[in-house]
Amino acid sequence: MRNSIFILFVGMILSLTSCRKDFDTVQNTGSLEFSKSTVYLDTVFTNIGSSTYMLKVYNRSKDDIVIPTIKLGKGDSKYRIMVDGMTGNGGTGKVFSNVELLAKDSLFIFIETTASVADADPADFLYTDEIQFYGGSNYQKVDLVTLIQDAVFLYPNRELPTDMKETLTFGGDAESSGIEGHELQTPNELHWTAQKPYVIYGYAMVPNNKTLVIDPGARVHFHSESGLIVDQLGTLKINESNTFDTANPMLNEVVFEGDRLEPMYSDIPGQWGTVWLRGTNSTNIINHLTLKNAVVGLLVDQSTLSINSSQIYDMSNVGILARTATITGTNLALNTAGQANLACTYGGNYSFKHCTFNNNWANSNQVAVTLSNYIENDEGTFDYQPLNQADFFNCIIYGSNRVELFLDKGKDAATAFNYNFNHCLVKFNDEGVNIPNPELYAQIKATATATDGNYIELNPGFENIEKNKLNISAESNAAGKANPTYLLPFDILGISRTKNDLGAYQSM
Repeated sequence: MRNSIFILFVGMILSLTSCRKDFDTVQNTGSLEFSKSTVYLDTVFTNIGSSTYMLKVYNRSKDDIVIPTIKLGKGDSKYRIMVDGMTGNGGTGKVFSNVELLAKDSLFIFIETTASVADADPADFLYTDEIQFYGGSNYQKVDLVTLIQDAVFLYPNRELPTDMKETLTFGGDAESSGIEGHELQTPNELHWTAQKPYVIYGYAMVPNNKTLVIDPGARVHFHSESGLIVDQLGTLKINESNTFDTANPMLNEVVFEGDRLEPMYSDIPGQWGTVWLRGTNSTNIINHLTLKNAVVGLLVDQSTLSINSSQIYDMSNVGILARTATITGTNLALNTAGQANLACTYGGNYSFKHCTFNNNWANSNQVAVTLSNYIENDEGTFDYQPLNQADFFNCIIYGSNRVELFLDKGKDAATAFNYNFNHCLVKFNDEGVNIPNPELYAQIKATATATDGNYIELNPGFENIEKNKLNISAESNAAGKANPTYLLPFDILGISRTKNDLGAYQSM
């Protein structure tokens, strides 16, 4: 009797379960709702895959439904979609059949594209398609739009028959560096214009006795682990004529950044390597450059550089890393780096006027500016080079830490360690901070009432640090405090300096 009751009970449960509405579906009646009516996939370079974008599809009804067909409109579509983790009929990412969607539920569609500029409309360079949803006679759609940008691609060649990628051999080195890259040799390769953007894979190298000329308005995009190298006797000239149109600065600005154009990548550090100046008998010239999102912005290695009216933002390590270099810099704005905005190491000769160095990286050890006259070898020994000159006139050195300037003099008293800070706003509060060689900061702490004095602990009040806007207002603590002796005629934006303001920007 007890077994009979148990069997009857189980049977009732099974019969109820088999009638659950979860397992009943009706055909889609065209009442789907979407998180977007159009999915805009941000600008991509020709034949370079996009990021992944998401569309949500909602079933607001009380019925479980089945969508007979979800597909891309074009049979040869350059888009790919994934529906709730499924790759579609034949795994092609183009067509999906009988997709179930429960009542009051939603599903995710992930969208990517890899398209050529030849696929786009020649009038506007837009490539379009649509995701179509069919349910019997019912039809709904979501539009897909992507801007395809043509570009000049430079990448390591493959050497047959070994099929190995081209690697670089530096001048003066007996063996290959092992860095994948491509030597720039032809006139077109050594002259980058504003007609098309350039996309670099691996390292593009300017060989000895060659000059790379980059015109005003040029855009250069670096793939992951790529960069630009100027060999020992090579030369780099960016906007050598110093052309600048104050009415439309974008026409003259040269931009170095990563090759991901989506807005989400605009301020992510470490997307590419560096611009490495390896030492040269000539002077490298950089004017009106904006360099973003690298590991090290400029690695100036025993090289000579004149850099003016330029910006370096969001470096994972260092903005400008100099080693026994000679650098003249005016109207520079450097913001946010994992270690330092400016690191003048292993001696050298440096002069900076009206520059703004700000570092708000979330790290207790970061600084805005550091100077040293030595390097430590792998064996734990030290090599020294004299710091002959390190002049900072009318500059701002600021950041989120209490001390944003680090003077790192080695133990060799015979090696020069010369520096001069004149009318600079410096973030420096060493109270309770154990700083080596505190006597080195006496000149920094001299107030601006002295001829070569400075301003300690004042907040310059930048416009928006997170958006790399280091502009100051007329009420800024940096306004009106410059030494007229070192005043530059124009600021970083080409505006005539009529006020004695510190830093790269005249107050507005």
